[in-house]
Amino acid sequence: MKKLFLMSLVFLSTMLAAQKPVEIKLWPNGAPNTNNMTQQVENGPLYVAEPTLTVYPAKEGNGMAIVACPGGGYTHLAMNHEGHDLANWFNSQGITYAVLTYRMPNGNNEVPLSDAQQALRIMRQHAAEWNLQQVGIMGSSAGGHLASTAATHFTDAETRPDFQILFYPVITMDPTYTHMGSHDNLLGKNPSKELEQKYSNELQVTPQTPPAFIMHSSDDGTVPVANSVNYYMALVKNKVSASLHTYPIGGHGWGFRDSFIYKRQWTGELEKWLREINNK
Repeated sequence: MKKLFLMSLVFLSTMLAAQKPVEIKLWPNGAPNTNNMTQQVENGPLYVAEPTLTVYPAKEGNGMAIVACPGGGYTHLAMNHEGHDLANWFNSQGITYAVLTYRMPNGNNEVPLSDAQQALRIMRQHAAEWNLQQVGIMGSSAGGHLASTAATHFTDAETRPDFQILFYPVITMDPTYTHMGSHDNLLGKNPSKELEQKYSNELQVTPQTPPAFIMHSSDDGTVPVANSVNYYMALVKNKVSASLHTYPIGGHGWGFRDSFIYKRQWTGELEKWLREINNK
């Protein structure tokens, strides 16, 4: 009975930390680029008619915000366990959380990044309203590729994330160990070596790349753990603060699911890491 009461208190406090989400259109006056999609095609990539940012403002914000990019191989979006399901958990820490519904490349590799960069701009435009001092980006799988692309291909202070959180990310476009579905959907089946190198984010790290928290399972059969390891090594080489957490089992795509047996470990470590970087 006592345990049930305590669980109810935790649930209530988590719910109280969350506010009603706000949905913001990324491009109310039209996007600056196109993937030439006008409707959902059967067996085709997800058609996102209106890219949006769903923001969950923290009730008592601690100055941090996170933009989440769900995965899906650059062909669809895993919006729940890699997106909306984490809102209450982040809000309970005082972190304003936003889920990005971004457009698929469908032949234009610049489209997803432009949506992610616009999401960062929008969050910063609302900094005073939501008490934001740091805006980070988070991504899972192919969404991790998008997040790490935002972290390595920014063009100015507005589009540079303050930190990055990556769940089992696709990092490289090197055919020897990339996720070929993400590779083909972003770049096409026969891209140039130059294009592959451009989007191999382990090659794009500089000392200005933001701090990173990276998670991966060693037995991931979809996205090899070398993606995370090589990115981590590139960050270390460039003296960028980085934290890499590998788990012996778990496969791919666990996100916020309770079925992942190391959930208590990663949530505890990430919570601690976020506190540390917020105090710097």
